[in-house]
Amino acid sequence: MARELATDAYVPTIGTLPLHADDEEALAWLRRQFVRYDEGVGFSFAIAEAGTDAAVGQCGLWLRELEAGRATAGYSIMPSARGRGFAADALSALSAFGWTVPGLFRIALYIEPWNVGSIRTAERAGYDREGLLRSHQAIGKVRRDMLLYAAIRPTEV
Repeated sequence: MARELATDAYVPTIGTLPLHADDEEALAWLRRQFVRYDEGVGFSFAIAEAGTDAAVGQCGLWLRELEAGRATAGYSIMPSARGRGFAADALSALSAFGWTVPGLFRIALYIEPWNVGSIRTAERAGYDREGLLRSHQAIGKVRRDMLLYAAIRPTEV
């Protein structure tokens, strides 16, 4: 899964997986995911196909702003598994997990405006579009506009 994710030109620009990662680089990336919580960064999870348990992607809940009640989420699906709802299912499960984190009240997503698949994923998982953040983030050394999507902790949690 990690090796296939690394074939997507975009995925390596938004994380630590190198473009065209070899076996050693892919394993190093996987090892980094295992210690995200211990490092105080957040949680990183594999996304697996329910019927086969085969890994199809990765998602994370990043807690750098937890003291303020906020987190961010992200997800990547390997190219051969896209378009089958894995990302929306994973984001829904990740959000439900997030609401179990004490003090967390808001989960944000930052999505480039051209990324229609990710926009659909966010909306299917119940996230609301809040606006456009101009020149918000450097991706691949270029400042990019980002759409801000967010989910707020349900009152029944």
